[in-house]
Amino acid sequence: MPILSWLTRDEDLKAAGRAPYRLLEEDPSLGYGDPAAGNMLIQGDNLEALKALLPFYAGRVKCIYIDPPYNTRSAFDDYDDNLEHSRWLAMMWPRLELLRELLAEDGSIWVSIDDNEGHYLKVVMDEVFGRKNFVANLTWQKRYSRDNNASIGDVHEHILVYARYPEKFKDARNKVSIDDRLARAYSNPNNDPKGAWQSISFTGAEFRANMMYPITAPNGTVHTPPPGRHWAALEPEYNRLRDEGRIWFGRDGTGVPRVVRYLSEVDGLVPWSWWPHEEVGHTGEAKQEVNSIFGASASFSTPKPERLLERVLHIASNPGDIVLDSFLGSGTAAAVAQKMGRQYIGVEVGNQAVTHCALRLNKVIDGEQGGISQSVGWTGGGGFRFYRLGAPVFDEAGRLNAGIAFDVLAGHIWFSERGAPWDGGKDGPLLGASGDRAVALLYNGVLGDKRPEGGNVLTRPVLALIRGALARTAPGFDGELSVYGERSALTPASLERERITFKQTPYDVKARR
Repeated sequence: MPILSWLTRDEDLKAAGRAPYRLLEEDPSLGYGDPAAGNMLIQGDNLEALKALLPFYAGRVKCIYIDPPYNTRSAFDDYDDNLEHSRWLAMMWPRLELLRELLAEDGSIWVSIDDNEGHYLKVVMDEVFGRKNFVANLTWQKRYSRDNNASIGDVHEHILVYARYPEKFKDARNKVSIDDRLARAYSNPNNDPKGAWQSISFTGAEFRANMMYPITAPNGTVHTPPPGRHWAALEPEYNRLRDEGRIWFGRDGTGVPRVVRYLSEVDGLVPWSWWPHEEVGHTGEAKQEVNSIFGASASFSTPKPERLLERVLHIASNPGDIVLDSFLGSGTAAAVAQKMGRQYIGVEVGNQAVTHCALRLNKVIDGEQGGISQSVGWTGGGGFRFYRLGAPVFDEAGRLNAGIAFDVLAGHIWFSERGAPWDGGKDGPLLGASGDRAVALLYNGVLGDKRPEGGNVLTRPVLALIRGALARTAPGFDGELSVYGERSALTPASLERERITFKQTPYDVKARR
């Protein structure tokens, strides 16, 4: 597969590994509403924020939407969008790598971009996510007014869509609903008691010998499939449709047979790659939404309308699913996720995480009625927690930060051992069992006592407690046990006999690379 080369590529491909793993430190004074809602707003560099999220959310995020800087060679108030091309690619590559790891198996990532970097981004995402995992290049009609001073008017942007596993995404994705404009294609010219309907083709491409039977119209005309095509069903199925009144030969009964499809039977439409402004909004609508929240002096030059994000989240997720936007900007994705009942994680680097994102979400929780609120029946509720990036978990020598909390270290160790996020909430040193391995952590007096016989040292009584927890939570488990602690009081022979791998903290706790 062709790859894209740029000046600092070799170093940029290592950037995700070099990014420090940091603590997420909550600031309760900036959270709002119900703290148990599961939503997170994080202020800080999104590369480091994504790294910090991995132990807890790897493989769990159903839908990622990002609207990164477009590298348009013009300075915005909130972003320096004048990045030299190689720097822009250097910024995007490691973030895309970490975003890929956060995606669920049936998850998808949607990236808004314009023509300045869109075609380069497509090649980079082919490499990061796999070309076979490309789903679509959506075209959003961002404006409807003409610019008569342009050589060719710029009226669209792209949304590149990739899935972790396209077939699983296809099975999980939702169809779009039929709006009034599309419903007008259905009518009831024959007063059918089942209501409005339209006729669709009863042929398929190519010659198929078992689907070439003759069909006789009500007036006696005999029809066969057009050259190079076949009927869309075997003859018994055609006979069933005919007997049910589901075959239409036109008003005079002489036309080529077509199948009747009732509007009441249509559960939605497969999404198209063309998204006109009538369906999902435009930039003017987006600016009005932002201005209604932040005032006319709001400095966001390229906000997205809530209807656009509603379409994305409707297709790619369901209520309760986790949605992530690591370039949160004015907070649109999080606001829409809140109104649609999704769980969200938003990351924003600058002070606007407080002045704009948190403010907007506060108003949404209070029942703000702009954007899609009325169409989805939003009346308020929910909440979020506010976090900032704290100190690195590991120092420059790779040693553990002594002040790290048990849950944070537990999440990191579980992810390092099992390659999956830790559920947390365990009462005691056993972190869990997965497959053929269980993991336990003796740290920060998790047993309530730092003495060797009851604290961070692996002793026979402590091992008995771990084995007892294993018997309760994973009956029949017969695999190996990894135990992290300050010291082991068991002999090497005992550890081998018990199928235990002891790892000493902090020396055997490695920073994720």
